Amino acid sequence: MARGFESKDVEFQQAESERRPVLRRTLTATERDEAARRQSLELAMARARTELTNATSAAHRKMLEQAVAELERQIGRDA
Repeated sequence: MARGFESKDVEFQQAESERRPVLRRTLTATERDEAARRQSLELAMARARTELTNATSAAHRKMLEQAVAELERQIGRDA
């Protein structure tokens, strides 16, 4: 009897994960905190840029432009 597409796909994914072992070193607590902070900044940047494209009020646009500039500064400092 033929197997369904989903079971074949799951089998393929499992075979691929076994074929390519990923060697990662364990991050320190400081490195995890820095990565989480950077991810948070990048998410905030994406949100601010999205809001900026939809902003209609001049005052709101100015505030968002300042927020984006500050987030870019913080991300650049971490790089």
